[in-house]
Parts: sequence; C-alpha cells; structure tokens
Amino acid sequence: MDLVDIIDFKWLMASEGLRVHVERLQNDPAYALACLDRADASPHHAVRESARRLRCGLGLSGT
Repeated sequence: MDLVDIIDFKWLMASEGLRVHVERLQNDPAYALACLDRADASPHHAVRESARRLRCGLGLSGT
C-alpha cells in the first residue's frame, strides 16, 4: 500500500466532509473499516473506488 493512495483517500473523504486520520487508518483496523464503510456509501465513484483499493491494500477485503 502506497502512502499516496492513503493520502488520496484522505482528500477524497475531505471532499465528502469527513476527516481521516492517516496514521490511525493504517494502524487501527476498526477505525479503517468504519472509514471505508462510510466511503462505500458515497455517491461518488472515485471515493468508492479509492476505498476498494485501500481495503485490498490494508488487507481488510475479507472482513
């Protein structure tokens, strides 16, 4: 998982009005899942696609 993907997700979520803590996203699976679940509910394809990539990159796609 490249840091640039995480930062991209952070800014996409900011455009949705949600703040993402990058370090916590990388180290707290429950927090990451909550952020990704909120992104999955976005009406914007770019946000949902970024969340999909992060799920795989963070190893959370099977949860």
